[in-house]
Amino acid sequence: MTLRAACLMNEPRELLLSGHPDMLTDAALLSVLVGETGALGVGRLVSEQPVAAALWRMNPDDLVELDGIGPAGAARLLACLEMSRRASGPSTEVRPTISTPEDVVAVCGSRLRGLDREHFWTLALNTKNRLMRIIEVSVGSLNASIVHPRELFKDAVRVSAAAVVVVHNHPSGDPTPSGADIQLTRRLVKAGDVLGVDVLDHVVIGDGGAHASMRDMGLM
Repeated sequence: MTLRAACLMNEPRELLLSGHPDMLTDAALLSVLVGETGALGVGRLVSEQPVAAALWRMNPDDLVELDGIGPAGAARLLACLEMSRRASGPSTEVRPTISTPEDVVAVCGSRLRGLDREHFWTLALNTKNRLMRIIEVSVGSLNASIVHPRELFKDAVRVSAAAVVVVHNHPSGDPTPSGADIQLTRRLVKAGDVLGVDVLDHVVIGDGGAHASMRDMGLM
């Protein structure tokens, strides 16, 4: 089918296969995954929000209950979102060097934005600040992450990390560090000094490209 014919017939699958995904609306893309009824159900639920960001915030159980989606459609949506997160993350073949807050955002930003809970991660680095491993330390509540220094450093020590950068998201979208964030960071720095693992920075991820580096802010 030609591009003109696909446009005239309004066939989302044909437009995708002809290499023109940019011509499709969010609703059309959703219809490929979950059908027209499912796409309408998602549209009613997310209202005026950007669809992709809203889907990341949704509970899987809520997706299953939507008209026209069910367990199979919800699983397809969740699989696509997870593939998107992985594609936006660091390459497994090339270990990036983490030298600036922007490096942290490049590695973690797209994977931590849009979540409805605080996720606290550790980036374990070698002596040249190359990323060895991303470690999920905890998943907290809407506005707090529960982290104990023992849990954070356990896996970092196990992989022989020379240094770590800690990072977490603020579901509110505002990356300004809270008082609890600052206190925790100072505890982590002290614990790292004892263990011989440098805590290089604590980066908070917000919406869009917004982020805050506690190192740059002089908070650690």
